[in-house]
Amino acid sequence: MYVAIIGYGGVGSGVAELFTKNHDNIVKRSTQAQLELKYILDVRDFTGDPNEHLFVKDFETILNDAEIGIVVETIGGIHPAYDYTLAALKAGKSVVTSNKELVATKGYELLKMADSMNVNYLFEASVGGGIPIIRPITQCLAANEINEVAGILNGTTNFILTKMIAEGMSFETALALAQENGYAEKDPTADVEGHDASRKVCILAALCFGKHVYPEEVYTEGISKVTLEDVEYARDWGGVIKLIGRAARVDKDRISAMVSPAFVPKNSQLASVDDVFNGILVRGDAIGDVVFYGRGAGKMPTASAVVADVIDCAKHVERKKMFGWEDSDKNYVVNYLDVETALYIRAVADEPSTAIKDAEKAFGSVKTLTREGAPANEIAFVTPRAPEKALRSKLEKMQGIKILSSIRITEY
Repeated sequence: MYVAIIGYGGVGSGVAELFTKNHDNIVKRSTQAQLELKYILDVRDFTGDPNEHLFVKDFETILNDAEIGIVVETIGGIHPAYDYTLAALKAGKSVVTSNKELVATKGYELLKMADSMNVNYLFEASVGGGIPIIRPITQCLAANEINEVAGILNGTTNFILTKMIAEGMSFETALALAQENGYAEKDPTADVEGHDASRKVCILAALCFGKHVYPEEVYTEGISKVTLEDVEYARDWGGVIKLIGRAARVDKDRISAMVSPAFVPKNSQLASVDDVFNGILVRGDAIGDVVFYGRGAGKMPTASAVVADVIDCAKHVERKKMFGWEDSDKNYVVNYLDVETALYIRAVADEPSTAIKDAEKAFGSVKTLTREGAPANEIAFVTPRAPEKALRSKLEKMQGIKILSSIRITEY
């Protein structure tokens, strides 16, 4: 059996490197007599690369070669990745990908096509990089009804927040350091505004709850508005700020799904996930809470997950790995404002003591927070838990305050 790689960026080149380095063991574990890399598709030239003899520029070369049984898609984005993936599946070739955006947007359709052609579409590397999470959810935890999944799903934002928490760096300084170290792109929008984590939430929710979740249905808020003042108030509260992606079962027909900064209590397993590491918590009715931890991105960790999927495809020739999900309707994901939460609020007030009394009257009770060096007119408090819509409505009715920050409180 032969393999083709589409896209020779960081992950694609890592797959080729790992495939060569561990070739004999990979072949042995695949149960194939042979498993060889035959083509690499990229529009660029790689003169002097060890795999230079494998490069092609026309996808049709791969598509029309009957010897190619597995296509590795590491282009990223929707087009042309979607067109290549769909064509390969239609041609009876299994496809392995690390492309979270494609799986989140088109996963249901592509899994359905793979099923109809009796081939596989596998994407372990699309969530958590090298952290095993998709197999554990679909196999090891298959006896559980999963009620909730939540975690730190983006290494870039976690690195930035870690620097803010541990070293007192501003968001801007920590972002610049992340870019300098290669953890953040020149345009970091997808990471810092939560879009990358949102796509991963879509995939995790589909796996856990059985229906496709589209990115536009996930309320998404990034970390660009988190300040060092918020970090200090979180410390006084007894925790840290993390960017948390989560999805939870609301009832048998609906779920909630969201990405946003959140206060995480210091005794939580997620609170100690620092730097570029990821941590994913899965809550099952039989197992309780299990947490998967490791490097959520990077060339070789992600390549490790991709090659594991290649081996899995080779072991399942002409038979499908039994996992997938159904499509969903527009009411499947509930409005985030209907989800119960507590809120941290930082504000400036005309009369701080009066504002706190007003907050206590509005919410029944609040937990006031303090920080060293706070201006005399600054207040901070945490509300009780209630549907977010009700909390926001009460805040809007409070007189004489200007809200500077509001961050949700987690119970993970």
